[in-house]
Amino acid sequence: MNEAMMNHQVARFFEDHPEIETLEVVLTDINGIFRGKWLPADSAGKVLDGKFKMPLTAVSPDIWGRDVPALCKQTGDGDGICQPVEHSIRVLPWLSRPTAQLFLQLNTEVGTPWEFDPRVVLKNVFEKYRERGLTPVCAPELEFFLFEEGRTGDGKPKIPATRVNGECQIGGQLYSTEVMQEMAGLMHEIRKTCDQMSVPLEGLLKELSAGQYELNLHHVDNPLQAADNAQLLKQVIKGVARKHGFIASFMAKPFGDRDGNGFHTHVSVLDREGRNIFDDGTEKGSDLMHNAIAGLAAVMPDSMLIFAPHLNSWRRLQLGVHGPLSPTWGYENRYVAMRIPNGDCAARRIEHRIAGADANPYLSLAVILAGILHGIDNRMQADPPTTTGPEKTRAVLPSSWDAALASFEDSEFIGQALGTVFQRAMSEIKRVEQHEFSAAVSALEYDSYLVLA
Repeated sequence: MNEAMMNHQVARFFEDHPEIETLEVVLTDINGIFRGKWLPADSAGKVLDGKFKMPLTAVSPDIWGRDVPALCKQTGDGDGICQPVEHSIRVLPWLSRPTAQLFLQLNTEVGTPWEFDPRVVLKNVFEKYRERGLTPVCAPELEFFLFEEGRTGDGKPKIPATRVNGECQIGGQLYSTEVMQEMAGLMHEIRKTCDQMSVPLEGLLKELSAGQYELNLHHVDNPLQAADNAQLLKQVIKGVARKHGFIASFMAKPFGDRDGNGFHTHVSVLDREGRNIFDDGTEKGSDLMHNAIAGLAAVMPDSMLIFAPHLNSWRRLQLGVHGPLSPTWGYENRYVAMRIPNGDCAARRIEHRIAGADANPYLSLAVILAGILHGIDNRMQADPPTTTGPEKTRAVLPSSWDAALASFEDSEFIGQALGTVFQRAMSEIKRVEQHEFSAAVSALEYDSYLVLA
């Protein structure tokens, strides 16, 4: 979209919404967190004219929002130009005052896309598909918990009691429509808000753990839009939940003894004629699909820092739950990393099941799509499909946050697919975060060692 069309689009938005008082302009940082500013509504022209700036390091703080010293030194902590993202201006209906939001992309002072920006990383991968005449079709699914405000006496989040379960937390009433009915006010407002914000919400369901739910997005033929939708959906869920007195959490593993939150992505690829290249008219799927699976499996060890970016992410990846431990695939098998759903052959697709709900949607999609191309370009051959449960699975992926960082940092694939500048930036952020956690002394350590050691 050219500048004139973008200006017209935003001008039309404010004509349709003269009540707007505040414009929230946001970037998505490497940890998937919105960073930005609140501006008066009449400052929109400044943003559209390319006069609104933010530091280049705005997309690369650590999880606590602190500057990472090595990255500040690398950039001089200078400013970049914030470019509006087309079709991204929306009203935020859950706020008490009339507020609109506009997504931004961060560029350097000379106008080149900034390589730390996760949206730029995904855009660069998407461009490789366009060069080949291919179009990825993506549909994310997100799991989350609803908690009461406050904490329990031992500092844990509080799961709301329901009429169905009462205070019982044995099981979470998977697929229970009665629990959904009890939460109908909140769920209906989430759907209504998604409709208002053009977020293509599809299914809502009760998930496996107490207080846990899943929402599915409709597939779109633009991965940038798919990632935008996932970011918006998380924001909607958090905002509407807060309005209803709840806390919505996408933390990967809030409880050690219950299932965690996943971020699953369904992906297929269309050719220039709009045909699904994973479909050959059989239940088996095409050779290209098997090439794609092989590519995803080959690069999965190096990609784990994207799919499990935080310390808590690794609590989700355990034997016996739906967090895969190896780069396996199979037909209608929910214990593997890559599931091939049954159904219409024309809709043949790969469900990538590794990422936690705490993963950055732009980066997760970028590394999945890059892995698919890696397999197709190199005509890689997939291993036979897995037909067993997790007890037969051999753990061959990195098994810790430290190991994932080491694989990511040294990966030739990551450097080629996502860019060496981004690779160094994310590695530096995660190294700082790991140091902070390793220096923290837990309550369990005090309980175990303070008196007895």
